[in-house]
Amino acid sequence: MEQITRKAYAKINLGLDVLRRRPDGYHEVKMIMQTVGIYDILTFKRKEIWDGAPKIKITLQQKDAPEMTPLREELPCDKSNLIYKAAALIMKTYDIHEGVEITLQKNIPIAAGMAGGSTDAAAVFHGLNELFSLAMSLEEMKRLGVRIGADVPYCIMGGTALSEGIGEILTPLPAPPAAYLLIAKPDIHVSTKFVYENLHVDALQIHPDIDGMVDALKAGCLTGITDRMSNVLETVTVREYPVIDQIKEEMKANGACNALMSGSGPTVFGIYEGEETVKKAYEAVKAQGLARQIFVTDFVAL
Repeated sequence: MEQITRKAYAKINLGLDVLRRRPDGYHEVKMIMQTVGIYDILTFKRKEIWDGAPKIKITLQQKDAPEMTPLREELPCDKSNLIYKAAALIMKTYDIHEGVEITLQKNIPIAAGMAGGSTDAAAVFHGLNELFSLAMSLEEMKRLGVRIGADVPYCIMGGTALSEGIGEILTPLPAPPAAYLLIAKPDIHVSTKFVYENLHVDALQIHPDIDGMVDALKAGCLTGITDRMSNVLETVTVREYPVIDQIKEEMKANGACNALMSGSGPTVFGIYEGEETVKKAYEAVKAQGLARQIFVTDFVAL
């Protein structure tokens, strides 16, 4: 096989709790992760050996945006890119002496709390596994993936999952009932490192009811899910960027069952039961000028 294409789906956190900071600096988390219908597209092509060594080339595309300079500034294609890191790790682990060219069509907002980089890295595991016939199991991909980033094992698996440890302990869960999602990213970038460094876990007064949300998912109860939506990282990010709360309130004022910041932010999502309601909410958020990127989508079961 000389070329294949993979979709890399974004995620949201239906609930996100941080339990403690470990001695190694990582944080113990307990989260409900959910794949949504916004995705990047990665194309993988085999290339001949250059100068006797494997080479990795990343090319960027952006739909409806022929001018690539801003995207290149936000998303370098060098060795710092998680796509590059994932490909390099796989090629070293499996002693691959060929080159690969990876074309990325970027649709997921960058630095948005939606695992855009991690899901692209996850697509590399699936893509190179197929391209080079490596026969990696899902567990092997996840074991290697955590070396790239804590969210990568989940993105390799996808769907609905309870995520524990630093994010690598995953328990598959039933998908939520069908619903509509409004996703809005304000024109700001949030550093995940900054958020976690400024999170005072011992001072948290309220923790999400993650166990109750797991039960609601198993029962197929949308209200049981939306009533328990909570994210402790909002205690840091919302304080720095009040627009996040403005978007949440606008979504709820326009019919959302509930609204929440995803990950470390700044992206906000609202869950809606009706198609007309979510369309009206889209127009309302857009009219307020609160977000640069706005999407209407749904849950995805992988």
